[in-house]
Amino acid sequence: MKRKGLVFVFLSFIITTFAQNDDPIVMTIGGEPVTRSEFEYNYNKNNTDAVVDKKSVAEYIDMFAVYKMKVRAAMDAHMDTVSSYLREFHQYRDQQIRPLLVSEDMVDAECRKYYEEMKKSIGGKQLLKPAQIFVLLKQKASAAEQNAAKARIDSIYDILTNGGDFRELARTCSDDKQTGINGGELPWVGPGQLLKEFEDVAYSLNVGQTSTPFLSTVGYHIVKMVGRKDLEPFDTLHAQIHRFIESRGVRMQLSQQIVDSLSHAAQSEMTVDQILDRETERLCAQDQELKYLVQEYHDGLLYYDICNNKIWEPTKTDTLGLDNYFKQNKKKYAWNKPHFYGMIFYCKNAKDVNAVKKATKGLSEDKWIGSVRDMFNKDSVMVKMDKRLFAKGDNKTADKLIFKIKGQETKTPSGYPYVGFVGRMLKKGPAKWTDISQKVIQDLQDERMNEFVEELRQKYPVIVNEDVVNTVNNH
Repeated sequence: MKRKGLVFVFLSFIITTFAQNDDPIVMTIGGEPVTRSEFEYNYNKNNTDAVVDKKSVAEYIDMFAVYKMKVRAAMDAHMDTVSSYLREFHQYRDQQIRPLLVSEDMVDAECRKYYEEMKKSIGGKQLLKPAQIFVLLKQKASAAEQNAAKARIDSIYDILTNGGDFRELARTCSDDKQTGINGGELPWVGPGQLLKEFEDVAYSLNVGQTSTPFLSTVGYHIVKMVGRKDLEPFDTLHAQIHRFIESRGVRMQLSQQIVDSLSHAAQSEMTVDQILDRETERLCAQDQELKYLVQEYHDGLLYYDICNNKIWEPTKTDTLGLDNYFKQNKKKYAWNKPHFYGMIFYCKNAKDVNAVKKATKGLSEDKWIGSVRDMFNKDSVMVKMDKRLFAKGDNKTADKLIFKIKGQETKTPSGYPYVGFVGRMLKKGPAKWTDISQKVIQDLQDERMNEFVEELRQKYPVIVNEDVVNTVNNH
């Protein structure tokens, strides 16, 4: 991949913005302008009536500025050149851009082609709408099984000849449950779409006629002809064919032909990705909504990558930092009701309650579940476990067994009547950061993110044009 060229082409349309009289600058971020149209696109998309926490334009200004600062930092760190980023972005770009390379005339031509092939396959015959009652006969059936199937289909036919309702018999007696629920009816079919034995019989019937029982390679059938018709003209079927070939991905198939043609014309001077970047630039220049949609995905990926790589993932694995943060902020994690950190377990056998306690004794808490699973649940589930932080009043079993609340009833899983627990009581607050690991991780991530944002504010000063902000969605 000629990465330098690819990135240059991409940046040329996705980053460069132009201050025009009809699209003034809302703000600059580290010298990079943000136009009113870009801001409006993002504000309106993220503040629809369906959004619970809608923001005013003034409130959204700073949120958007922080978002763009993080994207800018990711760009400066060249995250947009990393193979994993390019792979994901190109996958999205292909989904959006490739179908747009295909004209409606090309799709219509494929519709016509499909119709002509269908017409040829019918070969002048009519289309049929048959209904069937089916009795399955498995391969290599014994003589007794064959006789039973034959007797069954014959008895159904006898009922039909004596005034029985075909649709009702199909619903109650047919082994083809898919058609049976619809009275045995199949969709419209043509030559070559049915088993040969079925097709031969079906084409011999007039509308309303019912066949005698006959044998195919899969079992016995009774067929009733519901309808016959000639193939409709192309104009009548055009919309239906269009929906069908669209569902089969015709645009992606045609777009590949176009890209192959463009690649051939480029005579190996451009890669496929570079060609698609060029076409993306061309199409985005014609459609502002598309431009901002593509940019939204581009920026969103970079935003996630820099937050994840710089803050989220490093914080999760920084056990020393998490421990220090917890110790420095221990007071804010204090609680006013008792908690219990441990595991409640449910056993099939009474003797296993003490056995589970022995299996966990002396082990670190993170190894409890593995130890019990290895000892009791290798071949079948003998013990069910619930390991977490229990607060008084949150769990009926914990309230009765651990917090000793009188009158409280416990509910055990079906088949697991014996219950026990292991762990430790925490009265004033968590003893270790791991007692409330998700909360501590989130809080430290938030603190580090705030520090990161302050660094970005220094690096990429934001200048807001209030006069233009006042015209957002009002011009």
